[in-house]
Amino acid sequence: MLVGRGFGSEADGFGELIFNTSMTGYQEILTDPSYRGQMVLFTQPHIGNYGVCSEDEESTKLWMSGLVVREACQRASNFRSGSELHDYLAQHNVPGIEGVDTRMLTRRIRDHGEQRVLITRDMESSEAALIERIKQSPRVADVDHVLKVTTDTQYAWQKGYESEFSAPAPHLMTGQKKHRIIAYDFGIKRNILRSLTACGLDVTVVPANTPAEAVLEQKPDGVFLSNGPGDPEVCAYGIEAAKRLVQAVPVFGICLGHQLLAHVFGGKTYKMGFGHHGGNQPVIDLTTDKVEITSQNHSYAVDAASLPDSVVVTHKNLNDDTVEGLRHKELPVFSVQYHPEAAPGPHDSLYLFKRFIEMLEGTGTRV
Repeated sequence: MLVGRGFGSEADGFGELIFNTSMTGYQEILTDPSYRGQMVLFTQPHIGNYGVCSEDEESTKLWMSGLVVREACQRASNFRSGSELHDYLAQHNVPGIEGVDTRMLTRRIRDHGEQRVLITRDMESSEAALIERIKQSPRVADVDHVLKVTTDTQYAWQKGYESEFSAPAPHLMTGQKKHRIIAYDFGIKRNILRSLTACGLDVTVVPANTPAEAVLEQKPDGVFLSNGPGDPEVCAYGIEAAKRLVQAVPVFGICLGHQLLAHVFGGKTYKMGFGHHGGNQPVIDLTTDKVEITSQNHSYAVDAASLPDSVVVTHKNLNDDTVEGLRHKELPVFSVQYHPEAAPGPHDSLYLFKRFIEMLEGTGTRV
């Protein structure tokens, strides 16, 4: 049991503890729906120093169960900041703890894997009683987190890069909308929608459990499968919809969408020891032999040995050789495990949106 200083909400928080190595972008991480059911530890020791700005939010709320940091800044220094980190967490009922040994915790996660933890202000109960409460809490794989974060209704997204402080990709941006796509919201981030729109796509977002036939009735030119939280095997409705969609229209998936496509083609996924969470993961594009530094957030990965001959691995992680990208040999379908839209992170992978456009236009190359 570690004792530190509480900040943010005074509520208890249960979750699987993961560590994130990003040095900036804490607000984008806090509002990423893919973290539902998890407790986030930042390896960067000083968090909150530039405050909170509404333009940087990736969704409407904070989804993580709690925040663990070495030091939480009490007063932000940034002309864009609208509030302090402490108040932001309290507003969204997320507890935080500071003043603990985050290096030790990171080493423990690396050695023993992601573990269920509790943040509490209960200093009266025994350590044994608190541990028992943790044992009774659900694991990430026990809950369908996707249905907790997805939109309730279909809607059209029309905004590109909104802020002057965004990092748009001039070579991708166009004022013409040539193709209409449907984006499945498994926990989609706003910067994905901004990037798709900036590429000239007419984007409609649908709930995660939307049947394939309801999508195909709208006659889209293509379908996008988004990121999202939890175990991909739990998202059976997403797999079933994708099985039909890949036979009818071009499909691009990232993160959870990538894992769902692996299942569609007969592959398997597995829980990683401590996942990839951060903005500095090196990936090689095997189709070009170019290396890119990527933004990632996932605890599950595709088992390369389980993939059929109809699917080829297009990207690999240079740290651990895990699968980072797939493409079907015959169907216009491809996916990546990481986040080309970043937010936060480098912009090395924005070319993948252009690759999606080329696939929609039928000009892309087949592997």
